[in-house]
Amino acid sequence: MANVTRDDLAEVLEEIATLMELKGENPFKTRAYRNGAEIVRSFDGDIVKRAEEGDLDGIKGIGSALQDKLHELATTGELGFHQSLRAEFPQGLFELFEIQGLGPKKIKALYDKLEVDSVARLRELCESGEVSQLSGFGKKTAEKIVAAIEQREKFADRFRLGSVAPLVETFLERLKGLDATIRAEAAGSYRRSKETVHDVDFLVASSRPEEVSDFFVNQDEVGDVIAHGKTKSSVRLDNGLQCDLRVVSNAEYPFALQYFSGSKEHNVALRGRALKQQLSLNEYGLKPVEGSDREDPTPDIEDEAGIYRELGLDWVPPELRENRGEIEAAEAGELPNLVELSQLCGTFHNHTTASDGRNTLREMAEAAMDHGLEYLGIADHSKASFQANGLDEERLLKQVEEIRELNDEFEQKGLNFKIFAGSEVDILKDGSLDFSDEILGQLDYCVASVHNSFTLPEAEMTERIIRAISNPHVTMLGHLTGRLLLKREAYAVDINAVIEAAAETDTIIELNCNPIRLDMDWRWWKQARDKGVKTSINPDAHRTEQLQFLAYGIRLARKGWLRKEDVVNTKNLAEVTEWLKQRKA
Repeated sequence: MANVTRDDLAEVLEEIATLMELKGENPFKTRAYRNGAEIVRSFDGDIVKRAEEGDLDGIKGIGSALQDKLHELATTGELGFHQSLRAEFPQGLFELFEIQGLGPKKIKALYDKLEVDSVARLRELCESGEVSQLSGFGKKTAEKIVAAIEQREKFADRFRLGSVAPLVETFLERLKGLDATIRAEAAGSYRRSKETVHDVDFLVASSRPEEVSDFFVNQDEVGDVIAHGKTKSSVRLDNGLQCDLRVVSNAEYPFALQYFSGSKEHNVALRGRALKQQLSLNEYGLKPVEGSDREDPTPDIEDEAGIYRELGLDWVPPELRENRGEIEAAEAGELPNLVELSQLCGTFHNHTTASDGRNTLREMAEAAMDHGLEYLGIADHSKASFQANGLDEERLLKQVEEIRELNDEFEQKGLNFKIFAGSEVDILKDGSLDFSDEILGQLDYCVASVHNSFTLPEAEMTERIIRAISNPHVTMLGHLTGRLLLKREAYAVDINAVIEAAAETDTIIELNCNPIRLDMDWRWWKQARDKGVKTSINPDAHRTEQLQFLAYGIRLARKGWLRKEDVVNTKNLAEVTEWLKQRKA
């Protein structure tokens, strides 16, 4: 079965509508697909499951043709009609939709009249003057297009959560410290803990909005002021990150916070629920619809929880607001009690100077104690990772002895802390491991990871990983997909099959919380949890300060619906010691 989401269904329908516009198709057909996309997003129920089962009859606006297409898309992950439409256009044409100010009509004119089929070609014709001579464009439009292209090239990349978090928290702390601020929060995808963000939204409650706005646009990190108004301002920081500010009254704040936190899909579903109760929800309040005899609940709502409560729901944590079942769970009182950073007692998968780390064994241990941890797993690379100075058998066993000696020292000092001896052992191309069972048997635990041969076909890569985790000495699987966010795509692997195998073999799948990885992806964790698969939140720390990555791991674990009991490193030292002994036995 294809791993298709509600977003996937809607986005394909929207792109079909756009492609049909480019072809000049009947506008009624185009509108049908665009309306279909909106229906999919706002449908009160599991639209993906119903599409898979061919059970879409009776949904207004989804006719038989759309039903068939949604069924094909939900069951296979692709839609032949969509692929055929895309094939009629040059691949570069789709880049044009990323240029601010260009919609389907203008792109169609550029393509039909000037054969513009890429951003590079568009820029060339703008600078030559040909675009300005085109009907409906003109010199100013051409100049704006060039400016938009330049901006895209400069700021095209998204930003990793870990890259923006220090700046966002600094800005937020400054805003909260203003005398004019009543309360403040960072909203949007940052608040929902998405792994990458386009921009960051700040929301402030104040009765002196101009004072807050003036302060916001005059921060040292601001490179460009895009807009500066009394209640709305927008800036671009020196690193290219766009930050938007909205200042509202204290009474409006709960509604604005809920609205601007998103996601769009969650908000659509929430507004639909409100309408069923004769209420209209927006960023200003929760008002009775016109003609309703409902009383106005807005004056009595002081926080987000009040909004959800008024709609018959438990408060939904921001990380879960993706319209992936959280509203149904909130209605049934079945939202999970999400894991918290304070519940982590230790972590595994960390490196030292023995391989490619920057700190010694002792320095890593002392840093872990400074973080309040009770244990630290050391898993330096194995010999196949020669580029990372991987350890051979002799060096590994020597490190095991060093760990024992250091643990004896900690015990003599009366410290409630222990280092566990492990290895991040390479999964070789055929699925065998870089160390023998005899060597692995002398370790406390083992992390098995793929570090080479990324281009294997999906079936072969999947078989490789499953063979590795079938080895009883493998405690956990490291960075499942090998992705490097905004740098390297995940290799082809059947994640569903790996989850199934992990459940069967009782293998931990780590949540690698290095901000460049955040792997396994949050979208898979609820499924893994429901299969009984546990995780270990591991920073993959190569220096002492990277132990702080655990905070990102918690954010992504929460986004994946994980609870304390789903995370093995919430066990205290005594519990995790016994757990490791039982696994060895």
